[in-house]
Amino acid sequence: MSKSVLGIIGGSGIYDLPGFEKARTETVGSPWGQPSAPLLLGEVAGLPVVFLSRHDKGHRLAPSDINYRANIDALKRAGVTDLVSLSACGSFKEELPPGTFVLIDQFVDRTYGRANSFFGKGCVAHVSMAHPVSPRLRIHIAEAAMAEGVAVVRDGTYVCIEGPQFSTLAESLTYKNLGYSVIGMTNLPEAKLAREAEICYATVAMVTDFDCWHPDHDAVTVQDVIKVLTANADKAKRLVARLARDFPREHEPCPIGSDRALDTALITAPEARDPELLKKLDAVAGRILRAAHGAKT
Repeated sequence: MSKSVLGIIGGSGIYDLPGFEKARTETVGSPWGQPSAPLLLGEVAGLPVVFLSRHDKGHRLAPSDINYRANIDALKRAGVTDLVSLSACGSFKEELPPGTFVLIDQFVDRTYGRANSFFGKGCVAHVSMAHPVSPRLRIHIAEAAMAEGVAVVRDGTYVCIEGPQFSTLAESLTYKNLGYSVIGMTNLPEAKLAREAEICYATVAMVTDFDCWHPDHDAVTVQDVIKVLTANADKAKRLVARLARDFPREHEPCPIGSDRALDTALITAPEARDPELLKKLDAVAGRILRAAHGAKT
């Protein structure tokens, strides 16, 4: 078994993560471009933890401007085995009011302007996204929340829109009627790329508003969202600190194969693979590519 390295992606309102021991920042180069921000590396009770601010300090990056491939690649290069995404979201359910934390188990992708795969022309791969969240990781988050007295709701579907505009009323009502739980702008293609990189992934959706379907929230404003963000951020930092303290020091094999997703995903014949693309895949797909090379030689 490999050693666990816990990764945390901080969304809106969470631009740093205090309490690290041996803390240092490191700029990790990626062949996929520039990550959102330098990585913050350190330890919590001896567990290696890596933090990345999704929007960077000052919230300078809009959802569509984030280089998701560079972010996931940089985290993979930093050794992250398990990744927790903290994300501000709107709610479609009365029973999920602002301030609620939801442990997502499903996603719906409504984005259209983002690079959503490390693979493509020169090396094609098809990973399974039937179950996009690592169940063991979600259990650990739930246990940490319980220990810290942070109320969480297990299970929920997150619909990811392109943004940066909030939804129209017609869109909001459609998503609500389809039974989705929350809406956000960032967790896809993030979850897909984490799966391709064989990183166990889970989302903590932090509800900030009811979206515009709700008669009392028909004009969601940034000011309204920020008020809840501040309270949510404090709870999220407590949750992460407890999660890190209690997290298994040895990486647990994922029961749905998140950490072995490429075992049966590559479809391009070895002799047809683009050498330049393979170079860029050295971190993301290094395990399976090295195994294939070893088998060939």
